[in-house]
Amino acid sequence: MEEPDWAAPLGQAYDSALAYLTGLPARPVGSSASRPALRAALGGPLPEAPEDPRKTIAALAEAAEPGLVATPSGRFFGFVIGGATPAALAADWLTAAWDQNAGLHVLGPAAAVVEEVAGGWLAELLGLPAGASVGFVTGVQMAHFTALAAARHELLRRAGWNVEADGLAGAPRVRVLAGQQRHDTVDRALRFLGFGTSAVTAVGVDDQGRMRPAALRAALGAGSGPTIVCAQAGNVNTGAVDPLGETCDLAHQAGAWVHVDGAFGMWAAASPTLRHLVAGVERADSWATDAHKWLNVPYDSGLVFCAHPDAHRAAMGVRASYLIHGGEGERDELDHNPEFSRRARGFAVYAAIRAQGRAGIAGQVDRCCALARRFAERLAAHDGVEVLNDVVLNQVLVRFQAADGDHDAHTRGVVGRVQQDGTCWMSGTTWHGQAAMRISVTNWSTDEADVDRSVAAILRCARPAAGHEPTRRAPNRGPGRTRRR
Repeated sequence: MEEPDWAAPLGQAYDSALAYLTGLPARPVGSSASRPALRAALGGPLPEAPEDPRKTIAALAEAAEPGLVATPSGRFFGFVIGGATPAALAADWLTAAWDQNAGLHVLGPAAAVVEEVAGGWLAELLGLPAGASVGFVTGVQMAHFTALAAARHELLRRAGWNVEADGLAGAPRVRVLAGQQRHDTVDRALRFLGFGTSAVTAVGVDDQGRMRPAALRAALGAGSGPTIVCAQAGNVNTGAVDPLGETCDLAHQAGAWVHVDGAFGMWAAASPTLRHLVAGVERADSWATDAHKWLNVPYDSGLVFCAHPDAHRAAMGVRASYLIHGGEGERDELDHNPEFSRRARGFAVYAAIRAQGRAGIAGQVDRCCALARRFAERLAAHDGVEVLNDVVLNQVLVRFQAADGDHDAHTRGVVGRVQQDGTCWMSGTTWHGQAAMRISVTNWSTDEADVDRSVAAILRCARPAAGHEPTRRAPNRGPGRTRRR
């Protein structure tokens, strides 16, 4: 067999990737291709004969390019999606080339050890207990699944039930208390784990989506038995953070397990100026967050931490005679996440942390939050534009007013026109029953010029259409403050 030609296809991929990345500043952010056009470019009959790999890569890049959304762009503000720093992306390329199976220590000792090291760095950076176990998963969805599986194990163990051996049929019922504004990934994880969404008691929240301690106290007192309290660090609409210290105190007094959904908000702990927002987070029992959000590593990169390593391993671990398990001090990654075989996600996380350091990561979080406030200030200064939330982190909710009173239709129309314009990309949402534009500032490369250019595009797209002249703006209470009508 001839020696494979690695240089040609990898060189083609490098050239195509570099052209894409360096072209981001001038590129329209949204996709420009229709589904039929993409089907025509990418489809066709099953190939029968081999093709030169370089030609394959070139054809793929050319056909896919119009259908790409420029999520790595500094002007992508949809959902809560980061980009990828140069070091993290380069490490991810190495990860693919090394092709390590990050399931067992024996299959890639470097992959196993880099997770230990990066996991320890992350726990320190996020203010979590030094002895917390860590799992590298696909995203917060599977981080919730893993953490809540550990909670299920531990709470039922305390009740004298072995859920791993005997399942849930006949087990004591586990109740779950979570804020009314929780993220849907929590409910989805509960479905996966067999609890069902009916296990959830929704706890009252304030006008920013923070769980109210008095409501939690009442909910805890209204029942008994094994209980999980799901707190939130970073409401997906407003960025608001539950009172984590008080939540942990109330829950632990009742013998409950506290799990924190910190998909992006937990990264406030990395910033000395924002750390107060997550005060008490270290007192929880488990935590879920994403590295592909504020750490800005490539997809997919979720993180789960657990203050009870034995429960974490009991819920996830496996032993089989055909496997070669790690020896003394050797960490098998499959004991900490639901997968047997997976890519070695720890390399990109390690590179991202090492390249930026504590100061760089803190600066990145601070900068994104400052840019979110800039968005709020500049948009709120215009008639017919209303900022709906307290801008405490990187989330801004904006509503556009119309003279005919149909503010919802006008707001949705502005969101659609902004997406089509291509200067920037924001998503729409519904907040307290009202349509809103949601702006999420998460990308490491976003700067003031990106914000100002995007504000100009938003205002251009919000210019009055027939029947949608804006009402006079009410006296402004300041950027990031909800104006009551």
